[in-house]
Amino acid sequence: MQPDETGAGDVDPWAERRRIAEQAAGGRAWSLWGPYLSERQWGSVREDYSRDGNAWRFLSHEDARSRAYRWGEDGIAGISDDRGLMCLSLALWNERDRILKERLFGLTNDEGNHGEDVKEVYHYLDAVPSHAYLKYLYKYPHAAYPYDALLAESLRRGRDDPEPKVWDTGLFDGDRYFDVTVEYAKGDVDDVHVRVTAVNRGSEPAVLHLVPQVWFRNIWSWQEEAVPWRPRLLARAAGGVTCEHPRLGTYQLAYSGSPELLFCENDTNLRRHGGQAEAPGPFKDGINDRIVAGEAAAVSSTHGTKLGLHHVVRLAGGETARIRLRLSAGAVPRPVEAEDTVLRRRIAEADAFYETLTEGTAQPDRRRIVRQAAAGLIWSKQLYRYDVRRWLDGDALQPRPPRERARGRNATWRHLAAADVLSMPDKWEYPWFAAWDLAFHCLPLALLDPGFAKSQLLLLTREWYMHPNGQLPAYEWEFGDTNPPVHAWATLRVFEIDRDRRGGRGDLAFLEGVFHKLLINFTWWVNRKDATGRNVFQGGFLGLDNVGVFDRSRPPPGFGIVHQADGTAWMAMYALNMMRIALELALFNDVYESTASKFFEHFLLIAEAMTDMGGEGVGLWDEEDGFYYDEVDMPDGRMIPLRVRSMVGLVPLFAVEVIDPAMLQRLPDFARRLHWVLENRPHLARLVSRWTEGGVGDRKLLSLLRGHRMKALLRRMLDESEFLSPYGVRSLSKAHRDQPFSLHAFGASFSVRYDPAESTSNMFGGNSNWRGPVWMPMNYLIIEAIRRFHAYYGDDFLVEYPTGSGTRLSLSAIADALEERLIGLFARDAAGRRPIFGEAAQAPPGAEAEDNLLFHEFFDGDTGRGLGASHQTGWTALILNLLHRRAGPG
Repeated sequence: MQPDETGAGDVDPWAERRRIAEQAAGGRAWSLWGPYLSERQWGSVREDYSRDGNAWRFLSHEDARSRAYRWGEDGIAGISDDRGLMCLSLALWNERDRILKERLFGLTNDEGNHGEDVKEVYHYLDAVPSHAYLKYLYKYPHAAYPYDALLAESLRRGRDDPEPKVWDTGLFDGDRYFDVTVEYAKGDVDDVHVRVTAVNRGSEPAVLHLVPQVWFRNIWSWQEEAVPWRPRLLARAAGGVTCEHPRLGTYQLAYSGSPELLFCENDTNLRRHGGQAEAPGPFKDGINDRIVAGEAAAVSSTHGTKLGLHHVVRLAGGETARIRLRLSAGAVPRPVEAEDTVLRRRIAEADAFYETLTEGTAQPDRRRIVRQAAAGLIWSKQLYRYDVRRWLDGDALQPRPPRERARGRNATWRHLAAADVLSMPDKWEYPWFAAWDLAFHCLPLALLDPGFAKSQLLLLTREWYMHPNGQLPAYEWEFGDTNPPVHAWATLRVFEIDRDRRGGRGDLAFLEGVFHKLLINFTWWVNRKDATGRNVFQGGFLGLDNVGVFDRSRPPPGFGIVHQADGTAWMAMYALNMMRIALELALFNDVYESTASKFFEHFLLIAEAMTDMGGEGVGLWDEEDGFYYDEVDMPDGRMIPLRVRSMVGLVPLFAVEVIDPAMLQRLPDFARRLHWVLENRPHLARLVSRWTEGGVGDRKLLSLLRGHRMKALLRRMLDESEFLSPYGVRSLSKAHRDQPFSLHAFGASFSVRYDPAESTSNMFGGNSNWRGPVWMPMNYLIIEAIRRFHAYYGDDFLVEYPTGSGTRLSLSAIADALEERLIGLFARDAAGRRPIFGEAAQAPPGAEAEDNLLFHEFFDGDTGRGLGASHQTGWTALILNLLHRRAGPG
């Protein structure tokens, strides 16, 4: 124990880890309440009941305050229980806005000049995995929010222009805004303390309405007998509010001060949306109408299913106001003013948790990066509800959906019924899970909470997610799309991280459970995405497709099959990952040895196909360029290489595995099968890099790349005039800036040009942005692959870095250097700036803005400026793993 200078008594440095372990063991459910509330439920597929499938238009931001949601809820700095039955968030009003600020505003895919984009300033400042402490900062201007001006400016700008930011409008000039911080601290699993602190950052006095809101998700308007009785919020005569729910039980809400209690019903305003002028209220928008429009009849003072606690504060320049709430199960809680002790204790425990996580990291700035990356990852958890069958067929108490849905989006995924807490890519721009994003999220999550990381990987293989044919659901807009098959890789890495933390005891039940389902998924890939049966794969592969000449999922008329270098390499990587998992399981159950052999053979067949498709002497490797390219198999028999130097041609690096001789000694049956294949199929053996020559420690190397091809790829990748950016590896060679790739066929022209930031191509809609920027997940896989090659080749194998510099480094040193370039995105440079913020004029407002980090979706390939979704901590949180590795064990 260590003394607690906050006044909360002794602080247990291992308290948070014990909470995580307790829950993982089936003990007290510390995750009952968490940051599960979405930041955008409107404009999502789940809420779209339109005829044309335009989710953005069917339920807009403007509609959201007045229409009840079917599948979820949203709010600012919000939390909910893990079933989303009761929610709590913060609303604000500055007496100038035309609406109450209840949810984050942003532009839709049709409105933004680079697609959807949140137009707010907010930060996830702190969080621990059990959600015992959470901290969120929102910046709210004194002046009216420029909703219309932001839309007009975005529509005026073209694809070549940057996205307009809210601070570009001058709204925050002179520090004329409030910093509003929301903190949550748990006294127990069902006892949540809330502190809201507002600071007037300007020099002039300003009025602020602080309106914490508590409400029940509407589950009574859709299904007959959904609940035995409607939940209710009741004002108590002695002060406070009783919250009664037939499924959640009874909670008590206490609060500081003397706020005006504004009750309404979480129901659609049928006067505004339904044409029923005489419909009785109060409705969902009642609190807005009472505060902004002064309509006293819009609310009740005694009861409802939604409540706003209306505080009005007038703050002089620099002045601070603070309000408190407490939501507790059971008895009426003590006065909330006495509860800061709980908050101080949880802050001290959070400090201790991150002290152990960053032990060995001497630089405070790097510790800040770790902590805020972790906070963003934890805050990005969301309760995701979507029953596709019910969504397609409609609800008993609502009109039937249009018949077009029966053959439209997700119509073949009727089995999918999600009601789970999931790690989201971004809770505003991507408030829905994506299978391959989630796989990457699980690596940093494994450092924070291994149990949650493992549960996420298991979840997508469950029968209520995974298709009966074996496909994993891609993402909400089209579950049937194909994402790169990285689930096995993530499973293996999470298993290894967890094993290290458990002192060498791996969770075999987890590994085996995922492996069995992935056997089915692997078979789906082989049967569905290998059109010619040659072990060369197709299918588009969402994400990397944007670096292509055209949409590989839908080749233009007249084109044949596109044999994909990345698709085929992903499958080679998948085969090696499955082989490695089988070997880990075989150490405890020898039945898996033959399964490991099966995946070894499949890897060899894919390696053969990449070199010689169908025995025709034609492969995906171009010896002259020293690079892998896609090839189009034309109907007339010609093979046309698509000579685009992009990340597509670097993916073959990822298919690499190193086997220690000790493992072969422990698995003699696998060793015999392996040697039989190599001796009896020498043409395949030659494809496997240096199998007969042991590396460091007599290790064996399995790779798509012989030493020559690996060096050729690295020569391109480490060239600063091509792939190597000051901040990592670009997704497209910079050489294509001056020499775009062009293809002319069947009377049409196609081209690919290097764009360091937002793409100028509209091939994939507003977010077509792979053509040049740095992406954290792909860079992470590159670094990992280089380290695995080093494990085989050792320190004596040297490569020029950067290409043309004359400096030769070991592969391990090159991996270190690449890591430092990625860390340099977030760390302060020599001028004290963080590259993610770009030029000083482009940075968010506030003197502390440089230390309130954002974890963007991708980064400018030349400057490092953050781009895309601004809070896409998900896969960008892999920076946490890189920093943790560089710090050493902790």
